[in-house]
Amino acid sequence: MRKELNSALLTILRTRPSACADLFGSDQYPDIHGFVCFYPFLDGTLAAVEAAGLPDDGQACKQHIFGCHIHEGTDCRGAGFSDTGNHYNPGGCSHPDHAGDLPPLFGNNGYTLILFYTDRFEPEDIIGHTVVIHSQADDFRSQPSGDSGEKIACGIIRNTMP
Repeated sequence: MRKELNSALLTILRTRPSACADLFGSDQYPDIHGFVCFYPFLDGTLAAVEAAGLPDDGQACKQHIFGCHIHEGTDCRGAGFSDTGNHYNPGGCSHPDHAGDLPPLFGNNGYTLILFYTDRFEPEDIIGHTVVIHSQADDFRSQPSGDSGEKIACGIIRNTMP
C-alpha cells in the first residue's frame, strides 16, 4: 500500500490543483503569507497548506498550534476578516463536523506545512469561499466554531483550472 500511496501522491502533486487560495495576514499579522491548494483525490480532496510568518514567540515547550477552517464567506474584507462569516457547513452539522473544519496547523518557528485528505468536500464545492487561519488551536468542542481565537490570515479560494 505504501508504494501505491507514494506513487499516487507524487502523481497528484505534479498536476495542477483544482483550486487554490493565496493567504495573507491581517493588519495585526502582516508577515503571514502562504497558500492552500486543493486537488481532487478519491471521493474528496487532498489539501496542501503552506504558510510562513505565523506568530512565534520563540518560547520552548509552548504550543504554536493554529486553527484552520474553510468559511462560508466569499471575501476577506471587514474588521478582523469579518466578511468570511462562519465555517463552511452545507450539511448543517455541529462542530467539529462542519465540512470546513480542517486539521490544526502546527507552527515551526513561524512556518507550517501540512498535507491532508478529507472526504467532506470536493475542490469545486469550495471555490469562491474563504480559508482562514486562526490564532489558537481549535478545541473541537466549543460551539459553533471551536474557540479558535481571532482570524489572523485569510485567502479566497479560486478556480485554477482553465
